[in-house]
Amino acid sequence: MSRINIFDTTLRDGEQSPGVNLNQLEKLEIARQLERFGVTRMEAGFPASSKGDFLAVKAIADTIKDTSVTGLARTVKSDVDAAWDALKGAAEPSLHLFLATSPIHMTHKLKKTPEQVIETAVEMVSYARRKFPIVQWSAEDASRSDWSFLAQIIEKVIDAGATVINLPDTVGYTTPAEYGALFRYVKENVPNIDGISLSCHCHNDLGMAVANSIAAVENGATQVEGTINGIGERAGNAALEEVAVALKIRSDVYPYYTDLKLNEIKRTSDLVAKLTGMYVQANKAVIGRNAFAHESGIHQDGVLKHAETYEIITPEMVGVQSNTLFMGKHSGRHAFKDKVEAMGYQLTDEKLKAAFEAFKKLTDYKKEVTDDDLFTILTEIQTEHASIGKYKLNMFQVQYGSANIPTATVSLTTPDGREVETACTGQGSVEALYNTLDALVSENLKLVDYQINSVGGGKDALAESHVQIEVDGETVNGRGSAQDVLEASANAFLNAVNRYIVQQGTQRTADGMK
Repeated sequence: MSRINIFDTTLRDGEQSPGVNLNQLEKLEIARQLERFGVTRMEAGFPASSKGDFLAVKAIADTIKDTSVTGLARTVKSDVDAAWDALKGAAEPSLHLFLATSPIHMTHKLKKTPEQVIETAVEMVSYARRKFPIVQWSAEDASRSDWSFLAQIIEKVIDAGATVINLPDTVGYTTPAEYGALFRYVKENVPNIDGISLSCHCHNDLGMAVANSIAAVENGATQVEGTINGIGERAGNAALEEVAVALKIRSDVYPYYTDLKLNEIKRTSDLVAKLTGMYVQANKAVIGRNAFAHESGIHQDGVLKHAETYEIITPEMVGVQSNTLFMGKHSGRHAFKDKVEAMGYQLTDEKLKAAFEAFKKLTDYKKEVTDDDLFTILTEIQTEHASIGKYKLNMFQVQYGSANIPTATVSLTTPDGREVETACTGQGSVEALYNTLDALVSENLKLVDYQINSVGGGKDALAESHVQIEVDGETVNGRGSAQDVLEASANAFLNAVNRYIVQQGTQRTADGMK
């Protein structure tokens, strides 16, 4: 059995998904979970792209110690320098350099000759290697590049110090047979390839990202890149949980293994879905909620008689447990703290107190508090900035009926401490509520997207809302949960506005540091 390294790019390529906007605390929480999950290397971001991304990458690099932390950089010295400044505190800092090699990219995007591309790649890899112990070089759009040119440039960047070579299918164009043949060609035609790790990075535009990744592994790739839940630009990336489980279940065909802790899949998937607002479709392989649901009478009969008749993946393998009651309204603070720690959260005393108060409030309305409920509470508390100067919901009331005009009354405390109240109407209860909130908030707002979901099942399930709002022209995501769908919706709306306020404060602080 050969070990396959897992390169997770949820925090970089995954965050480039349309509508995804993670703040520093959210990125750090995902990074901690990726470390628990056992990824070999995590790409924390693109430090040169913005001061906010630089600070997030630095925070992750300074925190994560059991997983190598990587930053993305163009073949530009200032990018490499920014990445080093962000990553130098990591236990094993790594750099991911990329440069396009396909004729269409070199001609129309780079406006460089092949010779100039080689010169630039060699110069920047050599420069980066003076700082970083691990330098990964990516031939952007490798699947549409000339293979002989690829072999030539790969040989030269290895001589310059590259330790990992990545051949991405940047636009999700290739097929498993083609992609496997590309890796086999490189292995056979680059004389100094021995001892160098070959990496694959597949996009899912044609739905073949996982199949292409496994084809690459069969033909010499020792590292697979992808994201949790397969999120990413356009149709997304290879879903790492699918790759890992496929290698495990079909080990009779694939003599490879990863160091991923498969029973952390559900928690990792849930966290990424919750923080990005990109929910997993019900029929998604490995982790969709229907993955272990058998509605057909024939299937149900077979599963009850012997699970393996229709179930090749056990729920326990990927961390799906029966969601039973673990605590109630009489549970004390000590028991709550033990449960929080058992779930892998490390909360400050202040956040632990806030989480306990939210839990006790929930027990007043919900008879059975499940792990999913607590996961929602803890995630919101852990990723919430404690800074003052934000909007606070004091009270809201919505009047709605089939014969009445929906009307909402809301009372808020503004960032400067004033209490304001007003009422507005709308075509529906949510619109009336949002019109009222909009009237009370001083920022210019435009609602772009609104979602509502339940946490778990049952009529007393928590409601969870996600919104995307343009605040003063900047797109911001917000989320909120509550027993009531309207309260969850109000919380999500204000969360988005408050995130904008915090981001502006962080940016002003960062600008002051320059």
